[in-house]
Amino acid sequence: MSAPFNIGVLQLSMEPVHETASMAMACEVAGFDAFWIAEAYPWWRKHGFEARSSTAILAVIASQTRRMQLGWGIISPYTRHPVQVAMEARVMQDLAGDRFLLGLGASKIFMKEIGQGEGEKVGPATVMRESIQIIKGVLQGEAFEYQGRVFAAAVPALKVDAHTPRGIPRIYVAGTGPVLQKLAGSISDGLLTASITTPAFVRYSRKNMEEGARQAGRDASQLALGSVIVGSIGRDAVKGKEGAREQAAMYLANKVQNIKGSADVLLECAGLTFEELQPVADAMEKGGRKAAAKAVTDEILRKVCAIAGSPDECIRQIEEYRAAGCTHIMLEIWGDDRLSQAKLFGEAVLPHFKK
Repeated sequence: MSAPFNIGVLQLSMEPVHETASMAMACEVAGFDAFWIAEAYPWWRKHGFEARSSTAILAVIASQTRRMQLGWGIISPYTRHPVQVAMEARVMQDLAGDRFLLGLGASKIFMKEIGQGEGEKVGPATVMRESIQIIKGVLQGEAFEYQGRVFAAAVPALKVDAHTPRGIPRIYVAGTGPVLQKLAGSISDGLLTASITTPAFVRYSRKNMEEGARQAGRDASQLALGSVIVGSIGRDAVKGKEGAREQAAMYLANKVQNIKGSADVLLECAGLTFEELQPVADAMEKGGRKAAAKAVTDEILRKVCAIAGSPDECIRQIEEYRAAGCTHIMLEIWGDDRLSQAKLFGEAVLPHFKK
């Protein structure tokens, strides 16, 4: 049996907690399969947003939802020791049980902002591998000793009568380049890809993930491939694309300014160049996200492959991603009245995929 096809929503941890929780509850009512929280970083302060802890926010959401899967999408071991990650995972297991999904990634932007990872001899793949080994070792509950190239851990065994969940949640690795994507296939439950993922990038990523699984003697059909995709919806097709244009502007400006190296293949798969996107980044710096949205031409938005527009358009676009090999849509809804957008997705799009 292959990995199930899920449609979820991803939101950055850069808005007031009560607003994010309200969006999560609206998504559960609408029938989405999952709600992911991506950890924002202080760079967003330049554009009127404040970074908040994604692990804390998702714990709040877990206490207010009952059905949806809930995921960290993603947190970074560069900012939390893997033992701390395991401790926070226990909180989510307490609150959400098997609904909890643990997404782990290097987060190159965060690495840049806190001055870690850049120029170090040990690469992100080693950091990720050691992190997962420690997280699994701690959560299994047995005595655990570890000394790696980056991390060390020494944790005593859980007493038999300890009042705590046991076991390991599903762990996903985020990766944009081939090394981390192959690593995801070899040691995790699946791969997560970044914003501005297109169907072409899904195919590129799946090939790498499957190669990593093959080298490790694993069945790639059991692995998930989740992709963060810009989106918005409306009964009117033109209006339904407005939110996606604004969100695409923010991400494209971000990639131009912060993660040029890692974004190369993402943009190549979209047929976009940094020169083409420079006006978007310039507009973002001078006038904020609204100005940047105006710099996103219809052609740029088409290349981004957003899931946006009318319900029928969104259905066709989701089908394109599924055909490319994406198993977990991580839809980043943006624009006016996102609660109503979630409701419309639930009424007019999700039923098509529940058949």
